[in-house]
Amino acid sequence: TGLAVGMGVGQVLLVLLAASTVMPVKDPLLNICMDAKHHKTKPGPEGMLHDQCAPWKDNACCTANTSSEAHKDQSNLYNFNWNHCGLMPPKCKRHFIQDTCLYECSPNLGPWIDQVDSSWRRERILHVPLCKEDCEEWWEDCKDFVTCKENWHKGWNWATGTNRCPWGSMCRPFSHVFPRPKDLCEKIWSNSYKYTTEHRGSGRCIQMWFDPAQGNPNVVVAKYYAWKKRSSPAWMKNATPEADKAVCALPWPALVLLPLALVVVPGGAGGCGSHGCGSL
Repeated sequence: TGLAVGMGVGQVLLVLLAASTVMPVKDPLLNICMDAKHHKTKPGPEGMLHDQCAPWKDNACCTANTSSEAHKDQSNLYNFNWNHCGLMPPKCKRHFIQDTCLYECSPNLGPWIDQVDSSWRRERILHVPLCKEDCEEWWEDCKDFVTCKENWHKGWNWATGTNRCPWGSMCRPFSHVFPRPKDLCEKIWSNSYKYTTEHRGSGRCIQMWFDPAQGNPNVVVAKYYAWKKRSSPAWMKNATPEADKAVCALPWPALVLLPLALVVVPGGAGGCGSHGCGSL
């Protein structure tokens, strides 16, 4: 009976050992904040996020102050002036505010974070797949506004401390500068976004607009693209040593239980064959 008890204890220990070895390792592409000018080091609750940034209040990479600044015509975030070719209509500006909220607040952009060598940030987003509706509504509500530039990331005249149209440029309707929604979404921020034909709710595209009462739809999208990225040959080639470390590094309960399990179970973890255990 002593041996039987030992076998029982050993089997329990082996179960605990197995459980401890499959403890989830934190995914480096999920629930993270990029290393940029105004981002927090890690996401967390922010109860007082302002207006259009409020959907991220449960888990945000931005602070309340950043969310408030995102709504100003002359924001202190980047000294960027939306009204460089006249007053931007409210229906258009709301998309740019939401774009700023997504960029500053979202913890679900990890699969698209890219390293950059810049004086004001070390990371940026690249080719984030925007939902078809978000991109097309943005273009539709801004098509009658005027601008002098296709790429708003660079090339401005900053002589006065805020962005002004470069010398020799002309203010033209958005619909001329960006003939299609795809042009707007992909060109305005140097390919930060990618136009897609995927629809909201598909789990395959990032939404700039969502109802927080329904939960954040971008969480599942980030998980899908993180899995897709980890499955790519380039990722496997670059990440294999770290992945091996994560898999092979047993948590401390496993290290404690392993010798105990081997001692109390004769023959290690052999178990019984298909015809039973034989005579004890």
